[in-house]
Amino acid sequence: MKVTAIMIVFSLIWVCVFVGLIVLVVRALLKYIKSKDVRQEKSTIRKSLGEALKEHRTRCKMTQEFVAETIGVSRQAVSKWESGASDPSTSNLLALAKLYGISAEDLLKEVE
Repeated sequence: MKVTAIMIVFSLIWVCVFVGLIVLVVRALLKYIKSKDVRQEKSTIRKSLGEALKEHRTRCKMTQEFVAETIGVSRQAVSKWESGASDPSTSNLLALAKLYGISAEDLLKEVE
């Protein structure tokens, strides 16, 4: 009789542990689901420098060729910057920010 009582106690302990784990998993999933908006916002905020440069160029309705001529570089250089193959020098970055009508600091804040 003692053995069955001990087995019942151990069984109850395992059931409690299992139920507790299920509760924790459900809470974690609910928290993850509720954070969807925050995760989407962060993914739109985080972008590469090239993506930010392209976004501002298209917002200003400029072509890569126009940007290149204006700041004195080749169109291929602008293309490489926007694709992430290379980064603009500091002086070119400042010129781009001025051309796009934003501060270099704001431009860099957009980059992850």
